[in-house]
Amino acid sequence: MNTYDVAVIPGDGVGREVADEGLKILDAVADKFGFGVKTVNYDWGCNYYLKHGAMNPADMLVTLKDFDAIFLGCIGDAGKVPDHVSLSLLLEIRKGFDQYVNLRPIRLYPGIQTPVRTATSQSVDFVVVRENTEGEYSRVGGFFKSDTPDAFALQTGVFTRKGCSRVMDYAFQLARERKMLGVGQTVGRVTNCSKSNALNYSMVFWDKIFDQVSAGYPDVTTDTALVDAITMWFVKNPEHFDVIVASNLFGDIITDLGAMLQGGMGFAAGANLNPEKQFPSMFEPIHGSAPKYAGKGIANPVATIESVRMMLEHLGELHAAQAIEKAIAQVLSGGEIKTKDMGGTHSTEQMGEAILGTLMAGN
Repeated sequence: MNTYDVAVIPGDGVGREVADEGLKILDAVADKFGFGVKTVNYDWGCNYYLKHGAMNPADMLVTLKDFDAIFLGCIGDAGKVPDHVSLSLLLEIRKGFDQYVNLRPIRLYPGIQTPVRTATSQSVDFVVVRENTEGEYSRVGGFFKSDTPDAFALQTGVFTRKGCSRVMDYAFQLARERKMLGVGQTVGRVTNCSKSNALNYSMVFWDKIFDQVSAGYPDVTTDTALVDAITMWFVKNPEHFDVIVASNLFGDIITDLGAMLQGGMGFAAGANLNPEKQFPSMFEPIHGSAPKYAGKGIANPVATIESVRMMLEHLGELHAAQAIEKAIAQVLSGGEIKTKDMGGTHSTEQMGEAILGTLMAGN
């Protein structure tokens, strides 16, 4: 029997509430499909910062490196710690473990309402592959002549050939796999998210590498769109997209719009992957910690449960992952259980229990 060691960082705000529901699903599906899971909780986050002056201990990466995966609730509470400080925990893990792929599936489950009229369960089923360790989030730059009339700041994006080409390779391989499986509406296409008309160094470099990488995948269709045009096409014709590859900043921005296509942030899950599995990968909902809702039991746990599904898929427990996906779809399409963000009154726990019950009753 395979046994997986999973580090759990519930984090801030609603993090613990949604993480609890995700862990219930993880334990149940492990029992159902005959594998083991051992979890260890770490109380790192904004409350830790208030006590210790840092979001996490200095040896965090040493502590985490031997785990098979990291399961994260949410990080951040601007009322306690400035966001640019609290983000350091995520960035340290992503970069320290070379989690260079941020994978964000954009799928609208049947039965879910979305504010975007063109979005249907038939038209919205694509994936954004975001570069996750460099680019615009490289934290290179500084403040100069602070508090003077001549004050200025520099923020430098770092784009390397290795960093660009490997995330693009991942995107093309994913498109090839989705084409083979017949997943999505427009299969076998990679869209390059760019802005080379204005960013005449970083994005011109990015585009050039995209063309070079694409030459190695003649069976995969390609196109290129400026990031502003992509936001428009997300709304106008989301069925156009299969796999989108984007830089760190652009991928971050367009996936929030993607979350609206799939019904809201409560349905949006993400994975920070080290595809070669030299280091543990990290799985999380992308909705943030929502401190104002903490302790009220109203946060939607679906994104967190989706992140469990992605974690199991990454670990190779495909049947368990598929069972979770089926249970989520069945509960959501039934329309009887709805959390506050869905226009209902059911609690975080009630949604989690509904998915858990459906999972355990399924074949």
